[in-house]
Amino acid sequence: MKLIALAAGLTLVLAGCTSSSDNSGSSTAATSGAPAENRVVVLVSGGALRTPFTTPTAACKDTDGFLAAGTSWTALRQYLLDNGKQVYTAPAMDNWGPVQEAPTDTVGPFAECPPQLPETMTITSTGDLNAGGERLARFITYLHTEYGVTDIDLVGHSNGGLWSRAAAKVLKANNSPVTVRSLTAMATPNTGAIPPRYYAGEIDLAACVGDAFCEETVTGWADLVKLLDKGLSAQDTLRFLTGPDGWNTAQGDALEGIPVTLMAGTYFTNPAGDPTLWPYDGTVPRHSALAVDVGDDIIPWRACWESPLVHWIGQAEKLKQPLDIAITNNPEALARVNEAIDSADTALEQPSRQGCPS
Repeated sequence: MKLIALAAGLTLVLAGCTSSSDNSGSSTAATSGAPAENRVVVLVSGGALRTPFTTPTAACKDTDGFLAAGTSWTALRQYLLDNGKQVYTAPAMDNWGPVQEAPTDTVGPFAECPPQLPETMTITSTGDLNAGGERLARFITYLHTEYGVTDIDLVGHSNGGLWSRAAAKVLKANNSPVTVRSLTAMATPNTGAIPPRYYAGEIDLAACVGDAFCEETVTGWADLVKLLDKGLSAQDTLRFLTGPDGWNTAQGDALEGIPVTLMAGTYFTNPAGDPTLWPYDGTVPRHSALAVDVGDDIIPWRACWESPLVHWIGQAEKLKQPLDIAITNNPEALARVNEAIDSADTALEQPSRQGCPS
């Protein structure tokens, strides 16, 4: 559990699922090819998570401490369903292969899920951003062929926002019949995250300005990389993501015509800290989550939102705080996601950069 606590939302070993069940307390399973609305929400979880594939009517067990859609998306999935949305969660696995079970004593276990999808449609959540985007694009194509989906609102938490951006590029390049209506990126490391940047030598311990939580997180990162990483940590850095040859630049015009809502957590503050690193949510700085240094050529239209929240529920537990201080569980954050989806059709008619730092 110590390693999980240090993961700070980008690395986490969760329980998976490989079986199907009609669960008390959750919807019964829908079979492949079942009717669905053409416009849906796709939730994309972050780095090193195990997240099961779920549909609007098929989820995992939600009793006895189990979560119907995993750590990132159980609360938001239900909130959006309650607000009339059709919601799917994209499968993600922290190792090679399809989603598998893990020990049930981890944070946010899930079990008794709908049948899981093949590895080719499952994001390897400890691996390459572009490869994850390609698998997400295949998953979206699957939703089109099996469920008739033609329009999607992407919601990505942490690295899920980057996989969503990569998938949008693939879909555009392949003239996909599926339209991306909007992207909401929750605590996404658009220009890097603090623990990977420390591990890569881009910042040193002085960047934590004496904060014990920060120091424990960054110094424990090496153990997590050895345990789980398959290349993602090196990509959650300033040198990989920025500059003329960086990943952001390589995305080109993939987000042209797509309204993007950027959301940041600012629970940890320190006036003496580097303003590009502080405040932050325990993993991703506000500066990075709000893409302050990513130009309008890459994100042409954006709106921003921030609140004193942490990156994920594991940090809330570590701090002995209610789970709703996590950005994926906070009622105001959930409402902001729903608002971004509801306003997607008219967002581009409004001024860009509302709520964003200059």
